[in-house]
Amino acid sequence: MSFDNLCKLLSEKYPVNFANWVLGTPQTNVKVLKTELSIEPIRADYVTFLRLQERILHLEFQTKLESTPPLPLRMLDYWVRLYRLYRLPISQVVVLLLPPTPETVIETSFNVENTHHEYQVIRMWEENPEVFLNDEALLPLAPLAATQQPQILLQQVVEKVNQSSPAKKTEISAYTQILAGLKYKKDLVRQLFREGMMRESVIYQEILAEGEQRGEQRGEQRERQLVLRQLTRRVGELSQDVRQRVETLSLEQLENLGEALLDFQGMADLDAWFNQNDV
Repeated sequence: MSFDNLCKLLSEKYPVNFANWVLGTPQTNVKVLKTELSIEPIRADYVTFLRLQERILHLEFQTKLESTPPLPLRMLDYWVRLYRLYRLPISQVVVLLLPPTPETVIETSFNVENTHHEYQVIRMWEENPEVFLNDEALLPLAPLAATQQPQILLQQVVEKVNQSSPAKKTEISAYTQILAGLKYKKDLVRQLFREGMMRESVIYQEILAEGEQRGEQRGEQRERQLVLRQLTRRVGELSQDVRQRVETLSLEQLENLGEALLDFQGMADLDAWFNQNDV
């Protein structure tokens, strides 16, 4: 799912911040490792491998526990492959983004006869939101943290996004809204972020002076520029024809493309999306 892939993107972009959080100790020397493991080729699309000082950190992000093969077996498989390749101690952490149904058992080990393998599980809904609210790199995960007042937490997240550095604000806002959509209704997320961004920006003053319609047009143009930047990162340099096709998309189509592109591996995926959406 795109949610898992987005978490992978964030953890590879900010490896030190994620390592500090999951391990609970300051890390200074962190290197992102390739996700393809040897022996029988296996590509871990939604996991991150980080090399720390004399240790490997394996992060796996899950929106649900059900998988094939089962999660405990996959964790053992990854451990064996990583250890065979690097011969270093390995810390494995599964980050569950959403709580499972009440009767579900959250396993933290693989057990068959004499084989016993353990790994750590972080339940996002039990995590202190302050950790994420106070770290720009982790901020997109904040809406999923523990709270008795979800809407107030979401409002706090919006405020923190508005306080983030100007160079990163648009990108952080987009990432945060996508992950917030796991827990909150999309209409509420869009409403709070739109209101918050307008209150904190010069555009809000322009809206008051020139009317709401022009403000919405500017907001749509920013959304379009963000999608174009993210597409370039995912599939490479865009041709003029592709840019023109993106320019014709409606705001709803832009938002859908913004979510879909997180799973793109190349230009063929973008062409397929255009064809599926009759663009």
